[in-house]
Amino acid sequence: MSIRARLELNKGAFRLEARLDLPATGVTALFGPSGAGKSLLLRCLAGLEPEARGLVNIDGRDWQRDGYWLPAHRRSVGFVLQDPALFPHLSVAGNLDYARKRSAAVAQPVDYQQVVDWLGLRGVLSRRPQGLSGGERQRVAIARALLRNPSLLLMDEPVSALDARSKGTILDFLQVLLQRLPVPMIYVSHSTDEVAWLADRLVLLEQGRVQAQGPLAELLTRLDLPPAQAGDAGAVIAARVSAIEREYALTRLEFPGGAVYLARTDLNLGAPVRLYVQARDVSLALRRPESTSILNLFAARVTDLAPAGASQVTVRLDVHGTPLLARVTRKSAAALQLCAGMPVIAQVKSVALLS
Repeated sequence: MSIRARLELNKGAFRLEARLDLPATGVTALFGPSGAGKSLLLRCLAGLEPEARGLVNIDGRDWQRDGYWLPAHRRSVGFVLQDPALFPHLSVAGNLDYARKRSAAVAQPVDYQQVVDWLGLRGVLSRRPQGLSGGERQRVAIARALLRNPSLLLMDEPVSALDARSKGTILDFLQVLLQRLPVPMIYVSHSTDEVAWLADRLVLLEQGRVQAQGPLAELLTRLDLPPAQAGDAGAVIAARVSAIEREYALTRLEFPGGAVYLARTDLNLGAPVRLYVQARDVSLALRRPESTSILNLFAARVTDLAPAGASQVTVRLDVHGTPLLARVTRKSAAALQLCAGMPVIAQVKSVALLS
C-alpha cells in the first residue's frame, strides 16, 4: 500500500515540482513556510488542479497519469480546509447526510453513529453551522470528510484559525480517529507543535520542491534541515507509561534510551505516549552528576553539531537509537570540546506530553 505522486504545475510565476513516495498508512505532514506550495500540492492530489501534469497513484490505482486524469468528484478523497465551508442552510445532521449520500461504495463503510460519537457531535446535530463554535464547525467538517469513505484524507491547516484550547481538542480527536480508522492522512501545517503531535512522517517542502521526506523523528532532528534550525526545534520520543509514583505525583515513562518522569498521575499503565523535548531544554555534561535536581538524565553520544546563530550550537544526540537535540552556547561547546562520537550525559529539564 503506497501513495506515489510525480507532479508538475506552473501557477503564475510559481512552479510546483514534487515527488512523493509514502506508505498509505498513518499521518504524513506536509511542512514548510508560507508560500512553499503545500496547499497547492494538496489541491493537485485532490484533482482540483486539472493543469497539473504527472502521476498520482493511491494504493495501486492511478488517479492520473499521462493521458488520463480522474476528476475530483471521482477521487476517493476527504478534504478538510481551514474554513470548514459547511452548508449554512442545513443543520449539522443535514451536512453529514449530504456527505453520506455521496460517499464512495466500499466493503466496510464508515459508521455514521460512531463518527458522530467519536467527534462529540451528538449534542449539536440539530443546530445550524452559524450557531457553532469554530472548533465545533471544524469537527463537523472532519466528520463530513470521513463519511465520504475516503481512501485518503487531506487536511489543509484545519486548526490554524482556532484558539489554543480548540486546537488541542481537534488534535486530540484526530488522534482518536487515527487509532480507529485505517485511513491515511496528509496534513498541511507550518506549526512544529501540530506536526510533532500528529505526524508519523514528514515531507519538507520549499519553493515548490520536496527537500526531504521520511520518518518524523529523523527529519525533525536532521541539522541540515529547517526544523532543527528553528527556535522551537526539538525531538519526538515514543514512550510507554511504566509506573505511577503517587507519593511524588509523578509518572514514569520508558523508552529505549531510559525513563522520563512527568508531573502528572492521570495516565494509564502501559499506555503509549508521545513526548516532545525542545532543544533549549536539554543541557549536556561530560559525566553523570552525583547530586542534581534534574530527574531526566540520559547517556548519549554526539552525532553531529551545527551553528545556531552567532552564540549557540545545536547538538544532535543518539540516546540508544532515539535522536535528541540540545542547544548550548558556543562557549559551552568549546569548553566541553564537543565533537561527533563523543559520549555525554543529556540533562532534560522539561518534557511536553503530546498524546
